[in-house]
Amino acid sequence: MKPIHLALMTGIALGVLGAAPASAQSVLNIALQDDPDTLDPATNWSFVGRHVLQSLCDKLVDIDAEGQIAPMLATSWEWSDDSKMLTFKLREGVTFHDGEPFNAEAVKYNLERALTMEISRRKAEISSIDSVEAVDEHTVQITLKEPSVPLLAALSDRAGMMISPKAGEELGENFTSSPVCSGPYKFVEHVAQDRIVLEKFADYYNAGDYHFDQLVFRGMPDSNVRLLNLRSGQMDLIERLAATDVASVKSESNLAVSPVVGLGYYGITFDIGGEGANLDIAQKQAVREAFSLAIDRNAINQVVFEGQFATGNQPFPPSSFYYDKDNPVPERDVEAARAKMQEAGVDEVELELLVPTDPERQQVAQIIQAMVGEIGIKMEIKPTELMTLLDIARQGKFQAHLVGWSGRVDPDLNITPMLACGAAGNDAHYCNEELDAVLAEARAVADPETRKAKYKEAVEILLHDLPIVYLYHSQWIFAHNAKLQGFNPYPDGIIRLVGVTMAE
Repeated sequence: MKPIHLALMTGIALGVLGAAPASAQSVLNIALQDDPDTLDPATNWSFVGRHVLQSLCDKLVDIDAEGQIAPMLATSWEWSDDSKMLTFKLREGVTFHDGEPFNAEAVKYNLERALTMEISRRKAEISSIDSVEAVDEHTVQITLKEPSVPLLAALSDRAGMMISPKAGEELGENFTSSPVCSGPYKFVEHVAQDRIVLEKFADYYNAGDYHFDQLVFRGMPDSNVRLLNLRSGQMDLIERLAATDVASVKSESNLAVSPVVGLGYYGITFDIGGEGANLDIAQKQAVREAFSLAIDRNAINQVVFEGQFATGNQPFPPSSFYYDKDNPVPERDVEAARAKMQEAGVDEVELELLVPTDPERQQVAQIIQAMVGEIGIKMEIKPTELMTLLDIARQGKFQAHLVGWSGRVDPDLNITPMLACGAAGNDAHYCNEELDAVLAEARAVADPETRKAKYKEAVEILLHDLPIVYLYHSQWIFAHNAKLQGFNPYPDGIIRLVGVTMAE
């Protein structure tokens, strides 16, 4: 049975939608789980922001439906023999939304901005870059400090998104207020906690494959509210349909479900070195190990997700080539967990867990709360709006949080941005120089088997230190109006609208 407050939330959500812009000939209404933090590729950190930026800002490269690197603004690329130089050939005839030309100088500007901008969150992702040279108008040469195979994959995400240098210079850190890129849609407005509106860019080089005049994105943290808005016709496409709703939506002829297995993970991140750290957790590895042993990951999957997700204990799902099968997902072991608490010399530990406000993660947290409570870990759940949570975490003013990572096609990018010493996304404020050295060795080789052995070493370090207790790997489940044709989900979970139409 739904709680009473949900009905109120639903009424509010449906009422607000009456104010949606309707000036375009065809509008696609999309419900996201949250409102994005920023619309600047250099500073954005939220997953939902990537949905909007995908339609707003083209990248040097993208991925295809199989997760392989594909051309976008770069039509081809080539590595040097020593993997320390990457050369791109750029697409010709591309313009930014302000009419400025896209060229090699624009690429140089964007990469240097991402590396030097004080508030950039892309620094760690492309820190291997030593210099960028515009060889000619449509050729860019990137020289690396050391071999770094994951760089290409990093450029298939926000680090590879190109903004107009003119707008970037004029707006500086305020670029997010009026972003100018070169994607199929251009920015109209962002009303915080309400809507983001984009309109079709007529001069886009592939404009004929984009069929909506306007996109309206809305943040709706409650999955029930998103689904109710889809059923009412207020929304055309929603992300992260609750696993428990899949069967009922499939039975409705006017709706459709489109799932895809994701690349990322969900887990509990502990503050190890930040000012808000709980010292019993941060300084006593045995307590973190006890916490992990007390959790029944399969029960979480069955109860919250009806078995549709994959249980996990590593940065990669068990289906990944890089998953270490010698360290499988552990069974719950309460006695072993209690023994670890005794080893740590503690009977009880109080822990505050920040959890985003969506019902699924709240339910996951409640199950974990009951499980770890059996071994003396008294966990307080603190529901926190996602952007506020991320800001608190970046400052290190928390004890633990339950947040996911959407995943990347290169395994390095499921570890380094969150756990490398000093990385911008290192909420744990964790630093292990041995881990950093292993990851550096893995980045230097292209051979998959050699890299796999290195990531096994990395996983063994992480399973000992446990700055993150990995829990499960989700499917990205989209639901949409059955008239929406040509929508295909990608393994990174990002909405792509090329070729998508709405049948009459």
